[in-house]
Amino acid sequence: MSPRPAKAAIPKPPKFPADTRKIFAKLSTQHPNADTELHFRNPYELLVATILSAQCTDERVNQVTPALFKRYPDAAALARATTAELEPQIQSTGFFRAKSRSLLGMATEVVEEHGGQIPGSMDELVKLPGVGRKTANVVLGHALGVPGLPVDRHVLRVSNRIGIAKSEEPEVVEQQLGAALPPSDWTRASDTLILHGRRICKPRPLCPRCVVRPDCLYYLKVVSKLERAAAKPAKTTKAATRRG
Repeated sequence: MSPRPAKAAIPKPPKFPADTRKIFAKLSTQHPNADTELHFRNPYELLVATILSAQCTDERVNQVTPALFKRYPDAAALARATTAELEPQIQSTGFFRAKSRSLLGMATEVVEEHGGQIPGSMDELVKLPGVGRKTANVVLGHALGVPGLPVDRHVLRVSNRIGIAKSEEPEVVEQQLGAALPPSDWTRASDTLILHGRRICKPRPLCPRCVVRPDCLYYLKVVSKLERAAAKPAKTTKAATRRG
């Protein structure tokens, strides 16, 4: 039997763990009490809301879920629905056909394999239809009291820009951030980065409003150079001077 290939080492981010913790302390002053913006009352509701939130704003999901949860208050009720019944109710969240299949598949498996209760481990959650690591981490961290560090597009963008992570792979970034922070801080760290990405560190970042601008590699290496270049007075040629 040939030897199993060794796992590739997780690349180290530019910032040291101590620097990462200091950066999160600063970010927490800009986004105090950061939390998910999805509305839910139990793990089932958060799992449904998180599946619906793919390629959709939390605000839109929160408009849809009250009526949805009234009609389908638990996994057993949702499992009895049909796609024809469910699709019109979630259509405004986008990709409603795929989401409908995911929701019905998830609910059916929860009922058949877990007695109607949302499972409480990563391994069990990611086996459910429509549930990946990000969704599982959201439910674990916010509804089940299990440390979880969801990595979405905002977390990817912000963490790589600042230099507290170095990868475009969500699972790698999850491991890098998780190694720098105590597990008790994982979920709040994710929420903080998500809010920072939505409000400040957008694709076109609002750097003057950012509390970690002095620590941010993207600002130091890219934005500050553009600012200095823009501040330089335009050079006038000798020919232009003679014409004047």
